[in-house]
Amino acid sequence: MGDSPASAVERADVVVVGARCAGTATAAALARAGRRVIVLDSAHFPSDTLSTHLLWPAGVAELRRLGALDGVAELGAPRLTRAYAGGEGHGIGSAFPALDGIDYAMCVRRTGMDGVLVRTAAAAGAEIRERCRVTNVVWDGRRCVGVRYTNAAGAEAEIAARLVVGADGRRSTIARLVGAERPFAEVPSGRDCYFAYWRDSAPDRRHIAAQWRTGADLGTAFPCDDGLLLCLVQPPTGPSPRRPGAAEHRYTEAIERIPELGARLRGCERVGRVRSATGLASYFRRSSGPGWALPGDAGHFKDPVTAQGIRDALHYGRLLGEAVAPVLDDARRLDDAVAAWDRRRVRECREIYHWTNRLARGETMRPLEIELYRAATHDPELAEMVTGIFSRTRRPGELNSAARSARFAAGALWRGRHHPVPVVADVVREVRDSAAEWLTTHTALRSDTLRPAPTADPSRSR
Repeated sequence: MGDSPASAVERADVVVVGARCAGTATAAALARAGRRVIVLDSAHFPSDTLSTHLLWPAGVAELRRLGALDGVAELGAPRLTRAYAGGEGHGIGSAFPALDGIDYAMCVRRTGMDGVLVRTAAAAGAEIRERCRVTNVVWDGRRCVGVRYTNAAGAEAEIAARLVVGADGRRSTIARLVGAERPFAEVPSGRDCYFAYWRDSAPDRRHIAAQWRTGADLGTAFPCDDGLLLCLVQPPTGPSPRRPGAAEHRYTEAIERIPELGARLRGCERVGRVRSATGLASYFRRSSGPGWALPGDAGHFKDPVTAQGIRDALHYGRLLGEAVAPVLDDARRLDDAVAAWDRRRVRECREIYHWTNRLARGETMRPLEIELYRAATHDPELAEMVTGIFSRTRRPGELNSAARSARFAAGALWRGRHHPVPVVADVVREVRDSAAEWLTTHTALRSDTLRPAPTADPSRSR
C-alpha cells in the first residue's frame, strides 16, 4: 500500500478512485482477472461515511460474490429474516424471498463493512492507497489516460491507466473532471433524512427490519452490529438544519409523530449524535466515456427511502470489472464494453428509480397506497411481492399490473363511496404519474440512446 515516486509516471491497467462499495467491487473483479489495479482514496480505513447501510438479500448476495460476506458477518450484525411495513392501521409482514440462497437482510455500520471490503479487494490483488486525493485527470485528445493526485506524504504523483474508474460518490471529483457532473435525469426528493443509533433493548425483535408511515412521516428501525439499532426518519423536506441542534430537533419531532416507532424505541438508549442528509435528489449521470467510467453513486443515485445504494454499488461495480477486464488492451472494445455496461445499468435500474421517487415524495399515504397495505395485510403472496420489490427479486411493474391496479381502485372507491373525490383524484394522479414515468423511460432513460463518445486514435494513447 505504498505510494509511487512523484518524479515518475506510474502505470497500471486501471486506477479506481474511491475504495468503498463500488470501488472495491470493481477493483476485486479486475484484480482476480490478473489486471494491475491501483485504488486511491482520501480516507484512512477503517473510516465511516454517511450511509443508512441496509442490505436487502440482493446486497448480501453481492457481498458473498465478492468474497466479503464471512468478514462482514463476523462484525456481528444479526440476520434480519422478517420485513414489516406499517401504515394507516395496517401492517405488512413477510419473510424475505431468497436470492441465490440468501433469504435475509443485514444492517452493518459502514466503518466495519468498508474495512472488510478494502481488505477483500487487497487480498484479491488490488493495491489500496489511502490518504490520496485526486487533483486532475490526464487526457490524450478526448481520451482519459490517467490521474494526478496528492499522496499521503503530500507529494504530487501521476498514474497512467487504460481506464479511470470514478467510484467517489455523489460529489464525485471524477464526474466533474470528465464533464459528467450534471445529471441527464434528476428528481429532487420530497424527504430529508435523519438517523442515529440506539442501544437496542428488544432482543426478541432483532430479526425484524421495520418501517412505519404516519401522516407524511416515514421512520425505520433496523437492528445492526454491536447490539445497536439504526433508527432513521424521513420527514418532508424542511429548512436546511444549519443552526445548532436543528437536526436533533427535527429527528426527535419526527419520532414523536410516529407512535409505533416510539414504541419500538421504548427502553432503548441513544448512542451518539443525529446525522442528517438533506437536499437529496435521485439521478442518472452519463457514466461512460473514452477511458472512464462512473459506478456507484458517482453515476447513479436513488433516495435512501428504498435502501438500494449499497447493492447497486456492489453489483454494478462487479459487473464493470468483469466487463472490461478482457478488453483493456483494445481501446475501442474497451469503450464499447463500458458503454454497454452504462446502458445496462440504466435499463435495469430505471423501474426501481421511478418506484423510489414515488416513495420519496414526502406525502401522506394516498387511497390506493392504503388499499395496497390493506390487501397485503391479509395476502401473504402480495406481502412477499412488496418485500421482493425492495429485495430486487420482483419488479414494481408486477405489483402495478392493470388488473391489480383496477382491484385497488375498486376497493378504494367502495370504501370511500361516501367521499369519492380523493379516491378519484388519486386514480387520475396514478394514470398521470404512470404516463410521465413511461415518457421518461422512453426519452431521457432510453438506454439505447447512450452511445459511446467519440474515441481518440488508440495509437496516440500513452
